[in-house]
Amino acid sequence: MSTTTPHNLDSIFKTCIENQASDIHLSFNLPVSFRIFGRLRHFGDTPLTDEEITEFARQLTNKIQWKELEEKWDTEFAHSLPSGERFRISVFKQRGHHSIVMRRIPSRIMTLEEIGFPPIIKSLLNRNHGLILVTGPTGSGKTTSLASMIDFINQNDDRHIITVEDPIEYVHEHKRSIINQREMDVDTNSFSKAVIDALRQDPDVILVGEMRDLATIEAVLTATETGHLVFATLHTFGAVRTIDRIIDVFPAHQQNQIRLQLSLNLAAVISQQLIPRKDKEGRIAALEIMVINSAIQNLIRKGQTYNIPNEIQMGAQHGMVSLQNQLAEYVRKGIISKDDALFYAIDVEDIARRLGPSS
Repeated sequence: MSTTTPHNLDSIFKTCIENQASDIHLSFNLPVSFRIFGRLRHFGDTPLTDEEITEFARQLTNKIQWKELEEKWDTEFAHSLPSGERFRISVFKQRGHHSIVMRRIPSRIMTLEEIGFPPIIKSLLNRNHGLILVTGPTGSGKTTSLASMIDFINQNDDRHIITVEDPIEYVHEHKRSIINQREMDVDTNSFSKAVIDALRQDPDVILVGEMRDLATIEAVLTATETGHLVFATLHTFGAVRTIDRIIDVFPAHQQNQIRLQLSLNLAAVISQQLIPRKDKEGRIAALEIMVINSAIQNLIRKGQTYNIPNEIQMGAQHGMVSLQNQLAEYVRKGIISKDDALFYAIDVEDIARRLGPSS
């Protein structure tokens, strides 16, 4: 692995690609840094100056993006290299200096099998309506998973797919389906408006890049209730936290109605994290998959989401996957370390008890 300090954007991008990094960090008074297999690494020992980072920002942004940066102190957009490689760029201010984070978008859409999804996912994608939530922290692969799901539908069914993204990362081509991708601040100025507008555009499938506010969540629930298959993301982990987060966004007097809507329209919650491997270089996806059944519908309606993990544990015959089971299995097979299993677990005490002091 080369640790020579890259001196310009071309060499920074080249170093990222050569070292299979997922992210590039350009921060004041630090060397160029890369996230490689989940770990941050500094390259070289020459710290970046504010002038260098500002110049990089000017090279990456167009006039509209630079103006947004000046007015709002941050901007986010997709950037393509001549080679076809794509990056999601975030430029922002911190302590009066510019910082840049660039996430590499894989050039090829992975298959569901390559991601490690079980067969139940294909069954969910064959539905003609319902809400499928893909959740996890930043950098957990939500966008990659959604791209794989949309590509599966695109290849295997004749549907009209509309996406609303900020920014567009994976670019899809029309295959069996027709796919229209709308980008925030380019094709629309509001997630919620774009979702409501989509209902008048003969959609079969709607993808919402992020449910970031009450208006967008309301629009997503409306789209689902009107008989569409809707995908959306949240920065939560686990089915319980995800459902509670959606309900808690609403005023108290609306929450019973939202519980009812979710119980009737939610199809699945797929939560994922990427965990460093112990057995070889790279990371592996750890999943929790909750598929709605009558018992879970009842728990959501009654506000007893704290009992959902028990249903997931017992729901293997319905295609459910327990994160706790998966983490314990990964440790026993030597794929991940016990420390990482404890770090990423939803219930740390449960994992510690399963693995015991000698694992």
